[in-house]
Amino acid sequence: MNKNILLMVDVVSNEKGVEQELIFRALEAALASAGKEQYGDEADLRVSIDRATGEYETFQRWTVLEDDSEDFEFPERQIKLSYAQKQKSDAQPGDVIEHKVDSVDFGRIGAQKAKQVIVQKVREAERAQVVEAFRDRVGELITGQVKRLERGSVIVDLGNNIEAIVPRDHLIPREPVRPNDRIRGYLYEVSPQVRGPQIFLSRTAPEYLLELFKIEVPEIAQGLIELKGAARDPGLRAKIAVQAKDKRIDPVGACVGMRGSRVQSVSNELAGERVDIVPWDENIAQFVINAMAPAEVETIIVDEESHSMTIGVTEEKLAQAIGRGGQNVRLASELTGWTLNVMTSADAEAKKEEENQSVLKSFMDALDVDIDVAHILVQEGFSSLEEIAYVPEQELLKIEEFDEDIVEELRHRARDVLLTKAIAKAEQRASNKPSAELLAVEGMDEDIGFQLAAAGISDCTALADLATDELLELLPDLSEERASGLIMAARAKAYA
Repeated sequence: MNKNILLMVDVVSNEKGVEQELIFRALEAALASAGKEQYGDEADLRVSIDRATGEYETFQRWTVLEDDSEDFEFPERQIKLSYAQKQKSDAQPGDVIEHKVDSVDFGRIGAQKAKQVIVQKVREAERAQVVEAFRDRVGELITGQVKRLERGSVIVDLGNNIEAIVPRDHLIPREPVRPNDRIRGYLYEVSPQVRGPQIFLSRTAPEYLLELFKIEVPEIAQGLIELKGAARDPGLRAKIAVQAKDKRIDPVGACVGMRGSRVQSVSNELAGERVDIVPWDENIAQFVINAMAPAEVETIIVDEESHSMTIGVTEEKLAQAIGRGGQNVRLASELTGWTLNVMTSADAEAKKEEENQSVLKSFMDALDVDIDVAHILVQEGFSSLEEIAYVPEQELLKIEEFDEDIVEELRHRARDVLLTKAIAKAEQRASNKPSAELLAVEGMDEDIGFQLAAAGISDCTALADLATDELLELLPDLSEERASGLIMAARAKAYA
């Protein structure tokens, strides 16, 4: 019988490609499980198999608890300290005491039960091996053969009984995929699952595009060209930003290749996706201009505070700058990380002039200065009282028309106005406090709560009665999604 154990371990290990130690542990678990039929389901049993001879022994185990422990519920696997110390004088709470008991005959344990335990352990080992083998490969391109299509996703055979999945939302839209096709994807996640694939591939991730260029362009692998980012509309169009580490190299030309061979190879892999290669520039305005290609930018206004830019183009180029369905400006925005607003140059200039007039008037009113002084401040790029009050004094002294007395007076007035506003805001917040119930609404923060209270919305019911557009009129800086979420959370709380 002992030889049968060794034979089973050897056969299963070779057949499944897992270590013999794992099979031994599975058999020990199976024998212990079978032993519970004799000693009770609550018994804690341990089986030890001799790896050389196949002989095995069974031990019943008890965990030592304090005499007055409230956790003492199962005498079959728990023992009080006073009794434990009669058997082992140095026993302490938390120790385990075990005694050898009669073992279940290996031939008598249910073959089905043993098989189930072993199969389960083997499957767990195989999953662990897959996770271990691919965990360090996240970020790589993986190639396999399409095995089947399952609810819109693609199951890919990677060989050695290993499967990967390309989820539906990671497939290039309208790309034909059939069983037995060779397919490549970007490995973005490896996670243990109870069943099914554990390896997740993407054909739509921007990283997939970057990895393809690393394969096609040797200069990237050599470190002569750096990939700075990518944005994609999968299957239709993409933009990729590149920078040359060696000034003698044209990064765009290197990525395009002779007669477009390199970029065409990438495009073919992406089901014909058109790829624009954009020179990266440390000057963010110039980078945005590059990213807007093929549209030509005539004017650009940068708003650092809102992290946005207004881009002006000729009326004839407006449609091209925006792109079909807003594609060109959307990809340029994703690539650069800035919110981009495209309009005609005339509209952009009109908007700039309108903003300048608004700032001009605010300076005249707040600082009590004439139009000439306010105009100089606007021309020099100042757009807020905070800038005048707190920029280094030298910045203002660089203005030709200003001397030290004028600069000191302007800074003093700006700080007085800001202080007055801060005091007024504090007094308003003190007199218009939101209720604790309103502040407890999911998604609410203190600043929004006080703004609502200042507008007369001081409790949960008042917020629940608003429509989304009404809340946005009160708090225009909120996104529509967040405004809707706050109202729904307030309704759930108010009408629960």
